[in-house]
Amino acid sequence: MYFQAAETIGPRLQLSQYMGFTTTSYPAICFYIHHHGAGHITRAISIAAAIKDFPVCFLGSNLKPYADLISSHIECIHLPMDVPLDDEPELPPAELNFLHYAPLGLEGIRRRADILTGVFREKYPMILVVDVSVEVTLLARLCGIPTVVMLQHGRRNDEPHRNAYQSAQLLIAPFSPVMASGGIAEEFAAKTFYSGGFSRYSNLNLSTNIHESPGHLAILTGKGGTSVDPEFIIFLANQCPGYVFHVIGQLAPEDAKAPDNIIWHGHQHDPLDLLLMCEIVIGNAGHNTVMEMADLNKRFICIPEERPFEEQEQKAALLAQNGKAVLVKASDLYAEDWPALLDDVGQLTPDWTNVINPEALLNIAEKLRITAEDLYLR
Repeated sequence: MYFQAAETIGPRLQLSQYMGFTTTSYPAICFYIHHHGAGHITRAISIAAAIKDFPVCFLGSNLKPYADLISSHIECIHLPMDVPLDDEPELPPAELNFLHYAPLGLEGIRRRADILTGVFREKYPMILVVDVSVEVTLLARLCGIPTVVMLQHGRRNDEPHRNAYQSAQLLIAPFSPVMASGGIAEEFAAKTFYSGGFSRYSNLNLSTNIHESPGHLAILTGKGGTSVDPEFIIFLANQCPGYVFHVIGQLAPEDAKAPDNIIWHGHQHDPLDLLLMCEIVIGNAGHNTVMEMADLNKRFICIPEERPFEEQEQKAALLAQNGKAVLVKASDLYAEDWPALLDDVGQLTPDWTNVINPEALLNIAEKLRITAEDLYLR
């Protein structure tokens, strides 16, 4: 048996690097959480909070920054990154069409597979919720572990995605049918569950816009990368001197030339009060950003960024087609007539009908419970 002592990453949280867990006869629900951005971990935290009676664990490479947000009853298992270490030699790649990412010779990948398969052995019986990775989904299936795959927007009708979807017990679309794009999900319709949208602001009943201050606008930037940089924000503020721009995220000007109508708030664990105050929000088309705008019933100017499989471009197009948001392409940021656009958007009545489902998280938890019980307890 090989395991190391758990590494403390917070006052309430243990980050187990290897095994040493106690196997229970009651199924565990484990989440594999992709490290990019904050969307995957935020979604997992929300879903896990609705799960009752089942042991829950998180597996991922970027859990430490969120230790204070993760419930103390959730076991967190750190996975090494799957990219080359400094000066690590990488074997020549081979062409693959059935996987997305499987480089040869990387220690991080060997260690990840070692830890994952150990978790599969020690936590069994279990199901694995994958958000998201084709390779982890297929590794689990090869180890005899049932998987639940979270669906994302984008063009995902390629062979690797199809393999993952085919191998899964259940596909969960964390959005409503009105936000579905068709395509690959239709092929697996019988195993796809549309939960409806949700966010950390679900069920707060804050959708009346009574807290808004005219002329105040939020610029919301996440951790996944954005074209809305300080240079553009300064340009925008100079173009629209009648607005006050509240910048939420890890952005700041490189010099002191920013106009006085910009307030740089920095990273906010919970920007709810700022979002409620602003009558318009500018942001990217990340899943959690979109769902938060829907929950808060905000006038939203959506700027999709380049992401794998055109995820944000497709989602933003759906928002615009359904009248949920105003779309501005990143390539048009400096060409847009911003004074006219902001005046027009300020006159709109937000309409996020049929996007949010107040019961979404409870319904997802119920689907996971049924899946686990059908497999192991009946």
